[in-house]
Amino acid sequence: MSTAIRLPSLRVSALTLAGALAFVTPALAHHGWSWAESEQMTLQGTIKTISMSPPHPTLHVTASDGVVWQVDLGNPRQTADSGFTGDTAKPGDAITVLGNRDRDSAKPHMKAVRLTLAGKNYDMYPERITN
Repeated sequence: MSTAIRLPSLRVSALTLAGALAFVTPALAHHGWSWAESEQMTLQGTIKTISMSPPHPTLHVTASDGVVWQVDLGNPRQTADSGFTGDTAKPGDAITVLGNRDRDSAKPHMKAVRLTLAGKNYDMYPERITN
């Protein structure tokens, strides 16, 4: 009789765990570096939009060829610690971004390790800068 009581409990626990993992796994993959190439690239363009909202601030940057890139910055604390805030730049400002692009080359998406605005560097991930 105790086996009959435990089995449903185990099934419920297993289903709960599986459901939780379904939500956590994509978030971990997105917020880590596994989705990005290891080689760094430089993007030069103009800021289209700035969002300082969690889970991580983002910029949309229009490159010279007209392609709009999504640029993920560090988490809000890292971004602020770099000196970059919502008041540091505005749409229309020229920017250079050093970072790692999405492994899917069809996606104009990258994770920034350094932003350069008006000659000033804002290092999100100084330990990752290789260029």
